[in-house]
Amino acid sequence: MPGLLDGVTVLDLASVGPAVRASGWLADYGATVIKISPMPRDAATQITPKPHLYSGGRGTRRIQLDLKAAAGRETFLRLAETADVIIESFRPGVVGRLGIGYDDVKGRNAGIIYCSTSGYGQSGPRGQWAGHDLNYLAVSGFLATGERAEDGKPALPGATIADSAGGGMQAVMSILAALVARSRTGEGAYLDVAVADGILALMSLQIDDVLATGNEQAPGSAPLEGSYACYDTYRCSDGGWIAVAAIEAKFWANFCNLIGLPDYIEVQMDRAVQDEVRRKVAAVIATKPRDQWVAELAPADTCVSAVLTAAEAAADPALADRGLLATGCPADAEPFRQLAPLLAGAERADTYHLPDRSRTDTDEVLAAAGLTTDEIAGLRHEGVIN
Repeated sequence: MPGLLDGVTVLDLASVGPAVRASGWLADYGATVIKISPMPRDAATQITPKPHLYSGGRGTRRIQLDLKAAAGRETFLRLAETADVIIESFRPGVVGRLGIGYDDVKGRNAGIIYCSTSGYGQSGPRGQWAGHDLNYLAVSGFLATGERAEDGKPALPGATIADSAGGGMQAVMSILAALVARSRTGEGAYLDVAVADGILALMSLQIDDVLATGNEQAPGSAPLEGSYACYDTYRCSDGGWIAVAAIEAKFWANFCNLIGLPDYIEVQMDRAVQDEVRRKVAAVIATKPRDQWVAELAPADTCVSAVLTAAEAAADPALADRGLLATGCPADAEPFRQLAPLLAGAERADTYHLPDRSRTDTDEVLAAAGLTTDEIAGLRHEGVIN
């Protein structure tokens, strides 16, 4: 069955980070994703991920192209003539200097949707700053919201939230919105996807509150930042942890009754006694192992779950039950288990034949774009393609 984006062609100029996450999700929705990689002599300029990461390149094809050569630039523009989407993650200004920026492509394809992903955006005082996930979480206020160490040090997140949600998902949403608009107007769009802006969007409840009221809460003082015992994590007798998110009064009442602390139902939001409530809850939870607590509490409308490690999450029977696991079969290596397409609406299969990342699909891709056999041979002779 064709995917939701069947017939959409995406050119991806990135190797890791938000842009690759975005193109991978677009591929999961059925888009034809063509990765534009540098020539072998320039490959050191890009990070090469481990073969199993980024879904093993599932649903993508790859060509190697020298974008610094005039013939390579022209070849890219010919590919862009029949593409729907371009995603790039160079420093702001680089694609323009290479002659493959939005204005260059728009002159050949007015309907192109050109998505530039960067840390801080194409404009502004931070535009040329280098950065990674942690930096974008830091400048958005996100990093300061979590529980602090005794010396006030912010906790480091264990996952690349900014790259994934702030960048990759923002890029996908923006591209899909632009595709919908183009279906009405026939016009393409330029999308300036800044990862820091995306995290700011995730922080909008806190930031909007500050903007509207001028009130700034201390780290960890907001209801969902650990100031209340009803929304916290607790250590169990086996060293495991459970997460309790019983915000609503009815869920908190169920929780307190089941753990034998009914006297604390009515003081759920009384800040003056939260330390006492937390100590009492912690003492009770410490009497049983994690999985026993989950078995007793989770099905009883208490908003309780186990705190799983990545390995435990991967082995969770719920993943298989919902069809979230698949087998990736590389052409040049042994099969391995991987997450299936996860986002709603993406078609799922049990097995995926993954591309051989040691080879390219250059001839096939260029021929589909209208280049003749002689033209392709000429480009290879010039060292422009591989």
